[in-house]
Amino acid sequence: MRPFLLALVFTLFSFNVHALDPATLPKIKVSKMGLYLEAKDVPEFLKKHAPKVLFLDVRTIEEVLFVGSPDGLDGQASFGIMHYDKWDKEKNTFPRNPNPDFLSQFEVFALDKGIEKNDPIVLICRSGDRSAMSADLLGRYGYTNVWSVVDGFEGDMAKDGPNKGKRAVNGWKNIGLPWSYNVDQNKVTMGK
Repeated sequence: MRPFLLALVFTLFSFNVHALDPATLPKIKVSKMGLYLEAKDVPEFLKKHAPKVLFLDVRTIEEVLFVGSPDGLDGQASFGIMHYDKWDKEKNTFPRNPNPDFLSQFEVFALDKGIEKNDPIVLICRSGDRSAMSADLLGRYGYTNVWSVVDGFEGDMAKDGPNKGKRAVNGWKNIGLPWSYNVDQNKVTMGK
């Protein structure tokens, strides 16, 4: 059996995690490992796997500073970085490109915590797309137990109603899990 399948079977049956069907997820949120958590399940997952679990925020440092971050993070390593010298007219924002230092930034926290390639790693981003892409990247480097938080920190956009177009559907912040604007400089990768 492939290592990631073995990890999945072991984790699902040993720790009673609710499996999410990748067919129900938007394509951008699907990772090759197929390991998913909803924000509501993260605190219990971390508790069950402590101390050999890493909880990492892969959003940009700007998002962490100005939108807040989940309590209990081990660190932050930006999967993408903003480019303020250009403007994407189609997306009406600055472009975000892959961070060439992501893996080394990730490894700072993994090594500090003694995380091995088969230990559980939980990744969170804004809404579940960058965490899935980050999981895929880590998988290419031999990590076999990488979980993506599919609804992320801010959640999905409401498709109708008074919050249409706002990230108000699910996610860490919207369901009332603990978070803060306070940033621990030891948990961000700026200057590392």
